[in-house]
Formats: sequence, structure tokens, C-alpha cells
Amino acid sequence: MKRVVLGFLLAALISGLFTGCVASPEQQQLQAVEVRDYQGQRLDSVTGFRENSIAGPQKVDLANYRLEVNGLVTQTLSLTYDQVLSQFPSFKKVVTLHCVEGWDATVLWEGPRLKDIFQQVGVMPEANTVIFTAVDGYTTSLPLEFVKRRDLLLANKMNQIQFPGDRGFPFELVAEDKWGYKWIRWVKAIELSANADYKGYWESRGYSNSGDLDQSYFR
Repeated sequence: MKRVVLGFLLAALISGLFTGCVASPEQQQLQAVEVRDYQGQRLDSVTGFRENSIAGPQKVDLANYRLEVNGLVTQTLSLTYDQVLSQFPSFKKVVTLHCVEGWDATVLWEGPRLKDIFQQVGVMPEANTVIFTAVDGYTTSLPLEFVKRRDLLLANKMNQIQFPGDRGFPFELVAEDKWGYKWIRWVKAIELSANADYKGYWESRGYSNSGDLDQSYFR
């Protein structure tokens, strides 16, 4: 009888030891760490950006969020955040954002390519412009040909961590070679249009519609 009791106690002790050493799935989840160097290139911190949005940082509720893709397309899309990430492959690219305020930031951006999204919706031949709308009502546009040729990203990560809320979560347009006002944050809608003269928030207030870095941003 004593041998049975001792065996039971020993088994319980061993089970307790192993149970205590094995973390639950929640305990095993580690917090993402921001990278500051990528392939030998020094990166700026995601916390180093200045806040200059038109209505302050936006808080997006993913339960209600949908990315709408519409306009001159054969099939409109209305996707949740997770659906965007699961339906389109993600790409990485180091790009420097240049703000008209005089500062810049070099970051590793990551997210789906817009041209992959466009391939799924089927862009009509007459479309020549992509109009972006943000949660706060901010708008801007870019030529469709430029967006596809340059493999522009709709980024959801910066330096390998998910966007901080004040930086544009869930998506920001990585408008490389364009002034910062083209880098629209908190993107909620993408419209394919034939209106090449469309002017967004700052463009309608005198900023260059092209937004090219090698030109003055103010007309």
C-alpha cells in the first residue's frame, strides 16, 4: 500500500513540475520587437514621426473596419483587416518618407501590393487614377500607372511591427518618391477613377497634384 501511495505522489510531483515549466499559448506569445537595421541599412524609429494629421490620431475598431475597393472595377471589394492580409501576399521595402515640414524618416514598410488588389477587382480600361480616402476624411490620389509600375504597398507594418495607432493603423500608403502628403494614413477606401485632375485634401489647397519629390510641393 505504501508503495502505491509513494508512486502516486511521485507521479503527481513530476506532473506538477512539468506543468509548471510549460507555458500556456498566451504566455508563449512574445511582444514584437522593432528592428532598427535591415540588410545593413539604418532605420528610423516608428516613434520618431511628428503628428500632423488633419484631425488627430484615429482609433480604428477592427470589428467594424472594412477596406472598400470600388469605382471603375468589374468587382468591388469590402474586406476586413484579416481578409486583406490573408488574400494578398505581403512584401517588404525600405523607403524614406519626406515631409514638407522638412523632416524625413527611413523605415522598413511591409504589406500587400496595390497592383495585386487591382488584379483581383479587375480594373476597367478607362481608369487612370487611384483615389484614396482615410478614416478621418483625408483624401489624395495618384496615377494608376505609377501605382502599378512602382509596386506601391498598402503597408500594415513598420520595422516589422504592426502600425502604432497614431501612425495610420490599419493601413498606410507607401507613396515612394512622393511628398509626405501623398502617404495617406488610416486608409479605408480605394477608388479607381477616370478623373486624372482629382485633387485631394492638400492638393485642393494649393499643393502640387503630382507630389513629386524633385519638384516643389506648392504650386
